[in-house]
Amino acid sequence: MGEPLRAVLGEDQPIAREGITVMLERSGIEVVAAVSHAPELVRAAAEHKPDVVITDIQMPPNLADDGLQAARRIRAEQPGTPVIVLSQFLDASFALDLVGDDASGVGYLLKEKVASSQILTDAVQRVVAGGSALDPDVISTLVGRGRRADPLDGLTPREREVLALMAEGHSNSGIAERLVVTVPAVERHVTGIFLKLGLQQAESSQHRRVLAVLHYLKR
Repeated sequence: MGEPLRAVLGEDQPIAREGITVMLERSGIEVVAAVSHAPELVRAAAEHKPDVVITDIQMPPNLADDGLQAARRIRAEQPGTPVIVLSQFLDASFALDLVGDDASGVGYLLKEKVASSQILTDAVQRVVAGGSALDPDVISTLVGRGRRADPLDGLTPREREVLALMAEGHSNSGIAERLVVTVPAVERHVTGIFLKLGLQQAESSQHRRVLAVLHYLKR
């Protein structure tokens, strides 16, 4: 059995910080640092080199988007560090700000949806594996934005459904279960998405999934 995943947590509300810590540790994820200020989060991530950083958006010192900016700084200073942001706000711009030019290892969850340790643990597993874990309501908001013509216009309605579920972080089997179709059917749709978006066969499947999600979010 491997070593447990190690997490650094940023949350300024003591009750929420304790609750999230308990959720994670009950799922076998070790919380190596739990801090209440954004600058402390950056320092803790640099010191502990965790497997994942989980943070609230609104944190001291300014109680604005300090947690989000700390997450962006961590991703810039420690490339490849998976980050999950917990938000009270359904604001697609926050999600896009976090994603930047790389959707791999990124999670954006609404706090009200994190009702069980399983939801948070699943998100941690997805981002640590290099995927994404974005709240479905955020995805829906992004879908509704006005946009210019782009390669996504060539996707079929079913391919759009599959890509939206990919953006949430679901595997092919998870997508098949959600859409009540077979896994081979999902695999065909995923292949069609890759081809229509011009994602090269030379890339790994996981990398192409992340690139497809990035296309989806940035359009």
